[in-house]
Amino acid sequence: MTTTEAHPSDPARPDDHGAARARLLADPGLGGAARRTALARLTDGWLAGLHRDAGAPAGTALVAVGGYGRGELSPRSDLDVLLLHDGPIDPRLPERIWYPVWDSGAALDHAVRTLDEARAVAADDLKAQLGLLDARHIAGDAALTASLRSTLLADWRAGAAGRLPELQQLCAERAERHGELSFLLEPDLKEARGGLRDVVALKAIAATWLADAPRDGLEAAATRLADVRDALHLTTGRATERLSLQDQDQVAARLGVLDADTLLRQVYEAARTITYASDVTWRAVDRVLAARSNRGRRLSRIAFPFSGTGRGSGAVAKGAVERRPLAEGVVEQDGEAVLAQGARPAQDPVLPLRAAAAAAQAGLTVAYATVRRLAAETKPLPVPWPDEAREQLITLLGAGEACLPVWEALEAEGLITRLLPDWERVRCRPQRNAVHRWTVDRHLIETAVRAAAMTRRVARPDLLLVAALLHDIGKGWPGDHSEAGEVIVRDVAARMGFDKTDTDTLALLVRHHLTLVDTATRRDPDDPATVDAITKVVGTLPHLELLHALTEADATATGPAAWSSWRASLVGNLVARAAARLAGGVSHPQAGDPTAEQERLAVEAARTGGPALSLHAHTETGSAGTTGTEPMGVELTLAIPDRPGLLGTVAGVLALHRLTVRSASLRELDPIDAGPVLLLSWTVAAEYGELPEAARLRADLRRALEGSLDVARKLAERDAAAPRRRGIATPPPVVSVAPGASLSATILEVRAHDAPGLLHRIGRALDAAGVRVRTAHVSTLGADAVDAFYVTDAEGQPLAADRAAQVAGAVQEALG
Repeated sequence: MTTTEAHPSDPARPDDHGAARARLLADPGLGGAARRTALARLTDGWLAGLHRDAGAPAGTALVAVGGYGRGELSPRSDLDVLLLHDGPIDPRLPERIWYPVWDSGAALDHAVRTLDEARAVAADDLKAQLGLLDARHIAGDAALTASLRSTLLADWRAGAAGRLPELQQLCAERAERHGELSFLLEPDLKEARGGLRDVVALKAIAATWLADAPRDGLEAAATRLADVRDALHLTTGRATERLSLQDQDQVAARLGVLDADTLLRQVYEAARTITYASDVTWRAVDRVLAARSNRGRRLSRIAFPFSGTGRGSGAVAKGAVERRPLAEGVVEQDGEAVLAQGARPAQDPVLPLRAAAAAAQAGLTVAYATVRRLAAETKPLPVPWPDEAREQLITLLGAGEACLPVWEALEAEGLITRLLPDWERVRCRPQRNAVHRWTVDRHLIETAVRAAAMTRRVARPDLLLVAALLHDIGKGWPGDHSEAGEVIVRDVAARMGFDKTDTDTLALLVRHHLTLVDTATRRDPDDPATVDAITKVVGTLPHLELLHALTEADATATGPAAWSSWRASLVGNLVARAAARLAGGVSHPQAGDPTAEQERLAVEAARTGGPALSLHAHTETGSAGTTGTEPMGVELTLAIPDRPGLLGTVAGVLALHRLTVRSASLRELDPIDAGPVLLLSWTVAAEYGELPEAARLRADLRRALEGSLDVARKLAERDAAAPRRRGIATPPPVVSVAPGASLSATILEVRAHDAPGLLHRIGRALDAAGVRVRTAHVSTLGADAVDAFYVTDAEGQPLAADRAAQVAGAVQEALG
């Protein structure tokens, strides 16, 4: 810490000091950090003169603490001053120093203590200890001040293991009281989460030598908030920290900023930088303290894990921690998602989304150094996106609340705007509406979080999640944001690789995301024209379901005033009337004519009475920066004479080989009048990127079908041996019967969170229920499975209503 000594020509009298201070604050060429430093120097000189004129003896020192100690003196800041002494002093000495300060009108926070008393106060009061960490000499015995600084710093480091959790709790309580600076229309620049108090906490953590904050942009963010605070003090003439609405235009003008909205965006951006640095740093503190506790011994200083762009999550000895696979190229380490040792970001543009999705689904965040490496080394996604990239984005959004810290980490390093260039227009954009509690960008991701809890209500959860993320994307453009958003979302959807039908659906949802609420609250629900207006907009029942879920997610993410039981009932009644008008059966994709290879396999199975299968890699054109094709998974076609339990058995074998089912279909063929043959077509992906050998997979399928491989037992043994990893809370599975959807079979619809062995459990439950699966259509959309099973009784007839309900209940129980 630099010591600021009094200059001989600095004023000592209050009137001289007041005039010099006024000139300094009025100087148009002096602002920002330079003005704060000059103001601190001017005040130092004044107080030093008061200390001298008061006849302070040897063995005393005047010490600046807190913000004044850091030399960060805003125009209306309090003066935090300590009179330190090492022996008896004249009781009137402090008053001879303090009274001129009070007479000047300056706000003074003062104390008179010995070194031992200062240590005792610091030990008892964390806030006082934090202020004393910034002690800076003003006048008197410099050695006494140096002794205070070195002693208190040593005490702080020695007691860090106990003090840091206390500081963390203090920060959390402050955030609870004052909210998040990044989203408040009238933020407290000092006390709110992401404000100047958090910068002080980060400096205190760094002083322990246990962890340090990410430095990129942190100093600039703190300086920006301090500059706004200075302008606020000068505008209002008061020592206020709250940036009130009525002051924002004047503060913006004083800072030379375009308008109040631009000012708020700058404040929000600075606060997010500080908030993210705080989150990263506190996670590092937690790891260090946990390591101390787990190893039962004290750790010495560790390397700062945030100063470089290392390949992992920090300075960790090789082999010192367990690394558990999460996805291809991604592992869990120390409670965070990091890159696997063999990961190659430069050759894998999908890796950022894959790492983010895997982390969120596991309830983790992505390590700071990992995000930095991904931002530095990965190349932009090709246009249109590979299918995997789109699926990983949907999986990330489908994680609900667990998506938020991961999204914030990606956004902090610029990865979100790289993926979605239109995001820049809504990033940190304030919404000057009392109903809205978030900035536009945070409202969008909050809407996606709420939509993730509604994915069981719709047949296309992927479209719901993407529409939720983009429904207000037009707010960064002039005109009606719904109309602008429709144009933008068509471009974004095409870039993401959605086909025309899905793009049209997304455009409809964005264009009309306010239509249900507006119609339900402003039109007569008993007027047939009201229902007609809605049915003409949505066109189909699936579109209506999507719009209903999006409407509720949007409103609940806006704020408490935007959604109520009254509004919910109005919208629900309108949707029910429109659904009744649109009802006409549930449609599912129908298989086309069998291919020549499928017919060949069916004939072979019918003739031999055993399974016939083919395997080949499913590839996708290489992305930018790569050549040729990249393996995306395996396509498996299996033909076999019909038998009980076939679907569950085959699905179990795939699960044993850690193959994730992306899509599947089951159909019946009768190739040579030798009895029905079931044809199963699968598209699967390797869970960790390594595909099994075709010969081994083929052999295990044969063994399972012959009964020599107990698939259920093997899966149970593997699950029991696997370490328990915390996951995220997901909506419960929904199993329903689609009434009247087919004349020749009963359709069971299953909507559930995708998990290893899910299809195996469904197949076993259907087999145990004694029903026959005639046709199946299985889809995995992000992290959600949306499956339809056409089932009959043993005679090939649709199930009776009560029997169908029993089967649905049995499947629901198996998935519970």
